[in-house]
Amino acid sequence: MPKDPFISIIIPVKNFERTLDKTFEYLMNIDYPRESMEIVIADGGSSDGTIPLIKKYQKTYPFIKLVEIPNCPTPAYARNKALEHAKGEFLFFTDGDCAPCKEWAYEMLKQFQRDEKIGIVGGEIYTLRVEKDNMVEAWCEHFCFNMVSPRYGFIKEGYFPLLSDRRPSQIAGHRAYFFVTANVAYRKKAIEQSKAKFWDNATGEDIDFCYKVQSAGWKLYFSPKAKVDHMHRANLAQLLKVWISYGAAHPPLLAKYSKNRMEIILQLQRSKPTISFPFPIKGFIYLGNFHLFQIFGLSSLSLLIALINNPASLALKISLPISIALFVYFTYQFVKWCIPMEPRRNFWDWCRMKYLTNLYFIKGGLKGSLKYKTFCIEPSF
Repeated sequence: MPKDPFISIIIPVKNFERTLDKTFEYLMNIDYPRESMEIVIADGGSSDGTIPLIKKYQKTYPFIKLVEIPNCPTPAYARNKALEHAKGEFLFFTDGDCAPCKEWAYEMLKQFQRDEKIGIVGGEIYTLRVEKDNMVEAWCEHFCFNMVSPRYGFIKEGYFPLLSDRRPSQIAGHRAYFFVTANVAYRKKAIEQSKAKFWDNATGEDIDFCYKVQSAGWKLYFSPKAKVDHMHRANLAQLLKVWISYGAAHPPLLAKYSKNRMEIILQLQRSKPTISFPFPIKGFIYLGNFHLFQIFGLSSLSLLIALINNPASLALKISLPISIALFVYFTYQFVKWCIPMEPRRNFWDWCRMKYLTNLYFIKGGLKGSLKYKTFCIEPSF
């Protein structure tokens, strides 16, 4: 590999005025020769100040390219259009609400040099607060939203596991190893050999694209030092929209890549014991604190009503306190994550955000189940 290969940084945007100026600030600070890089921004029809902001930077930095796509249907479509204009030997992806670190380019390229079969390198994702007192941003930061390492048990630098059994939990569950387009780089040769394009669906395109390249025999490498800071959604409605889209990505992924199996996964142990069996409907059912506190809450209510109607029943007198104890236990296990969050006076707000994001994740997983003949009960977190 030449010392400084030509790279393309691809960024799809649409109405990113709130964060794009900060993204440019960090991009302009990347340690890499300007003659060996280009930034390709694909605008999907912004109606705010996004395009004037891009053109302002173009006047100073001629290596910034703007691809305008009126009525762009999805970010995936914008990325495909950007790829048509990208000239780089290595293609870097990030977003208009992300801030790459100074060493980003060289840290990514260093990993490609170690192995010619590495087709994809991904870095870590941290939080960059835009508004000091924004509760949604505070929640995302505490949750380590979009971080790579916590998703996989706080893994260190190294290769990701290859696709092996292709059971549902490996395609769209806790064993699904992939890099999101907020912070990933691809070897152009790997994209060309795998004939990869981002699919037309509104979500899940980064996972599908990653699987296409991986399925062609290319390796994935995690490089945590190649980090970006992510500026998260400004309000709860926007955050919930993200979570429902994450779940909605899973039915088409399972339909395309998974074996015909159903998995029941108990989240109460780190090893996540799993029951897996052949089944005509592809999918998984996670059972964690979120699911169990509601199950035992409903159970307690049902037993209480039954006991009122049959006060002499010894079985009901024994079952009810057991059910209540389990309800209290799993409720505490679910909300205890919120206890250290500041300010403490917003404890119930943090609990509400945690509950709703988990609920919308599950709603998203069920969305499209009939269309794709899948069934997903998403994990508790």
